[in-house]
Amino acid sequence: MTQKYQVLARKYRPQRFSDVVGQEATLQTLKNALRRGHLAHAYLFSGSRGIGKTTLARLFAKALNCTAIEADGEPCNQCPSCLDILSGQSLDVIEIDGASNRGIDDIRQINETVGFAPSHGKYKIYIIDEVHMLTKEAFNALLKTLEEPPEQAKFFFATTEPHKVLPTILSRCQRFDLGRLLPSQIVAKLEAIAKDLNRAVEMEAIHLLAHHADGSLRDAESLFDQILCFSDAAITAADVRAALGLVPQDLFFSLDRAFGEHRLAAAFELVDELFRSGKDLSHFLEELIEHYRHIAVVKTRGKEALGFTSALASLYSTAATLYSQPQSLAILDLLLKAETQFSRSANPRTSLELLLLQVLRIKHRVPIEVLIRRLSELEEKLAETRGQEPPSLKQEESIEPEPVIEVPVLPEVQETLAKAPELRPQETTPSPVVEPEIKQEPLLPKVQKSAIEAPPELKAVPFTLAQPTPSPNSQNLTASSMPILKPTPQKSESSQPPSKHPSHYATLMRFAAVELEGTVK
Repeated sequence: MTQKYQVLARKYRPQRFSDVVGQEATLQTLKNALRRGHLAHAYLFSGSRGIGKTTLARLFAKALNCTAIEADGEPCNQCPSCLDILSGQSLDVIEIDGASNRGIDDIRQINETVGFAPSHGKYKIYIIDEVHMLTKEAFNALLKTLEEPPEQAKFFFATTEPHKVLPTILSRCQRFDLGRLLPSQIVAKLEAIAKDLNRAVEMEAIHLLAHHADGSLRDAESLFDQILCFSDAAITAADVRAALGLVPQDLFFSLDRAFGEHRLAAAFELVDELFRSGKDLSHFLEELIEHYRHIAVVKTRGKEALGFTSALASLYSTAATLYSQPQSLAILDLLLKAETQFSRSANPRTSLELLLLQVLRIKHRVPIEVLIRRLSELEEKLAETRGQEPPSLKQEESIEPEPVIEVPVLPEVQETLAKAPELRPQETTPSPVVEPEIKQEPLLPKVQKSAIEAPPELKAVPFTLAQPTPSPNSQNLTASSMPILKPTPQKSESSQPPSKHPSHYATLMRFAAVELEGTVK
């Protein structure tokens, strides 16, 4: 009679704590609790899929009811309780699927039977998988039982989404957060399985399976089970790529060579080959992002950080020499931004071709930091050539002070000062005059336009102040009593060179602005 086939994930499920891959901190805590007798009434195991949450719950339940437990806390796997748990026929260990039995009636049934004594073992253990699927009413019905359970009852919960579990449930449990497995740990496990099955598998193929398992040992074992059925001969990396529908690795390295040569036609050639082979373009984009991530890792941490075989790591090390570190990071950023929009594109082929063209054109793109540095160096060289200091170090040009306008004293004021000598100003030692801050009004648009469009031959015309004739009937200062600007006759250009100081032109523009505004502030 042919023995019934069992998938690798079930056949090689750990039966002892020492068989568990990773999770050392959790294992040490559980074994110490068994050895010292410090047992809680509820435990919660959380983490991503396929990392051993339910397996740890079963091992812990087996160790709690084992009649011949070993000194280090390992179950014997020989006593009736261990054998019943191994076969799934134990009456004291009850496994419940939280996704199928999630209502309040299911929890009420647990509350009614939780007080019954165990049939063979020491404890009556309830393992609820995917506990986050329970309804709010079911959680509330379980609260009282978790707070004050019977002495012989234990609850083990497993979930991939602990944030969906009520905080009142979490506070009544000892929580263990399990981490993803490292690729090296998955590789070691797959090697042991291949050796036990007496199958020849290339190391590059095992590394590829471990990489695509995404930290899940169960996923890696399922993929390995699929690959073993693909061929009876030795399993190679090409077999793994063909069985999983992955893009050949040579296409990515050919894109790297096209980048080094700045050959834009490679973008269209690559997409044509993908179409002819029937590959999914979205899947290709995901693999392309992973490819450039490997290059960025090599540029920043070295090829040893990849964890690949020496041959594959050497290929990535060679490809990384074609890129600079800013270029690899810029390409990775470009691909990640395009990934969110690629799925919504009406023409994915053209979108992918355009994306690859942008990747290849980064070859001659100059980073903004380099441009700023080159401009700064050029500015310093120009300043040295002219014999001047760089603009950043130049002192502000001195501005000539404007002439002080003396306003004539009116006759009425003179007569008042003659009658009251005490009002006359006394001669004192002059003190330093602090000039008030003058708020310059903005020029009018017309004046600004005139200043911009002024021809270069425009010269600053100096002006002199003429004293006005005081009006006998005037009581206050008016426009007639203000100084009048009169142009000073110009000397010949041969006798005196024109002034090049910008303050003359600025003074002229101020007077023009005052004239146009109509007010003096």
